[in-house]
Amino acid sequence: MNPAAIHIVDDDPDIRDGLAWLFDSRGYVAATWDGGTAFLEAAKALQGQWGHAVVLMDVRMAPLSGLLTFEQLKALGCPWPVLFLTGNGDVGMAVAAVKNGAWDFLEKPFQDNVLVDRVEQALAAASALGDADQEARRLRLALASLSPREREVLDELIQGHYNKNIADHLGITPRTVEFHRANIFEKMGVVSAIELAHKLGRLQPMPPAARPGPDGQYKP
Repeated sequence: MNPAAIHIVDDDPDIRDGLAWLFDSRGYVAATWDGGTAFLEAAKALQGQWGHAVVLMDVRMAPLSGLLTFEQLKALGCPWPVLFLTGNGDVGMAVAAVKNGAWDFLEKPFQDNVLVDRVEQALAAASALGDADQEARRLRLALASLSPREREVLDELIQGHYNKNIADHLGITPRTVEFHRANIFEKMGVVSAIELAHKLGRLQPMPPAARPGPDGQYKP
């Protein structure tokens, strides 16, 4: 599967060609698939290297329906928004698919501008989600890089404790707290305890900090 912003999955060649022409004319790269089976095989080959894309899929296809294709795509862990294209008798199925995680549906016949607008909205949402996932991975790696003592100081910071209180709680000097605090901010990419708390709040549940046991060894 070549990188593509729009994946068009429909067993009607006229619809496939028409949609591909529409999105090509708007500056998008479109890939077409004549059914769910071929599309899923190509998706599996990506092995998680998804990139940003949107799927336009007919609800009623044979032998693999759009709904079954969607279920299998979700099982692969694919994050692409799926917008279903439906006929008059398929709206109920499309609504059920949206409740099950599909992005949206459009009933045929639809206006080209409306379809392009919906796809652009879905692409924007996919991009924002991808950026959020990337930031979450960065924060988790940064957390993992903290020393046990830095994790203890971090736990105190996000509870709103001041340096002197943290020093008293941990049995260290305020100057040592300041040293750890500066290292934590640098590693986590923040400039304040408030920013740190906000970012970590999105990572719940946060991995527990290691604690020193009776033997003095740090354990989770």
